[in-house]
Amino acid sequence: MGRTRKGRAISGWLVVDKPAGMTSTAVVNKVRWALEAQKAGHAGTLDPDATGVLAVALGEATKTVPYITDALKCYRFMVRLGLSTRTDDASGEVIATSEARPTDAEIEAALAAFRGEIQQVPPQFSAVKVEGERAYDLARDGERLDLAARPLWVESLEILSRPDADHVELEMVCGKGGYVRSIARDLGEALGCHGHVAWLRRTWSGPFEAEDGISVATIDELARSEALLAHVLPLAKGLADLPELPATPEGAARLRCGNPGMVIASDVEFGEEAWASFQGQPVAVGIYKSGELHPSRVFNL
Repeated sequence: MGRTRKGRAISGWLVVDKPAGMTSTAVVNKVRWALEAQKAGHAGTLDPDATGVLAVALGEATKTVPYITDALKCYRFMVRLGLSTRTDDASGEVIATSEARPTDAEIEAALAAFRGEIQQVPPQFSAVKVEGERAYDLARDGERLDLAARPLWVESLEILSRPDADHVELEMVCGKGGYVRSIARDLGEALGCHGHVAWLRRTWSGPFEAEDGISVATIDELARSEALLAHVLPLAKGLADLPELPATPEGAARLRCGNPGMVIASDVEFGEEAWASFQGQPVAVGIYKSGELHPSRVFNL
């Protein structure tokens, strides 16, 4: 007989506006405690010093996390020119300096190489695994790692402001797996002046926006109350990028058992990924084939 999970069976999303100085894991743990939730996880790590959208999935919503981690995300960040650090952000030791300062036109020209499909080497201090160990653990021990470049789709990368010669504020929309710290580091190298991230904020991630997020202070204030539960968004919010297909009563019953079930399709194409609903609740995600959804994930709501 399996162990019964402690806590409440809550399914949905709580969008947190993460503060600087807190890890993503610590935010998830606080949300789980505050809601007394059985299960929680986040859809995309933010560095401890970063702020902004951290979408916390609860219960059955954890099955939809890949759709958020794979979605486009938007970051606003300030690059400090003239300095490189060990961590590629403001928390690290300065390891190189330069008196050179590029013009706005030179920065704009250099940004072109960072748009579209690029190859990006992760920071030395990152969660990338090297022979079973995290890169940041090895880097803390003084090792210099030869990390492999990874592909990244950069939808856009634009200058927002140039407060002074030492700083440039940028906005980037990118796909899964992007390191903003690597962008700042590599841009500084391309400009011949070094660079690192002074501050970083994720303004949106898939369907979730920072302006709709709840603060950690509010989570503490409303902890263990129904008022906090009112901030939880429906599980279906995490499926916003997929088409919805209403299931027939018989189809819903079959889908809940993990079998192909009949759905009512409109303009969904054969072989397209979609999700089925019944009486307003998500039932399953899967592939649409000839009037049926073939499930890959089933929701127990």
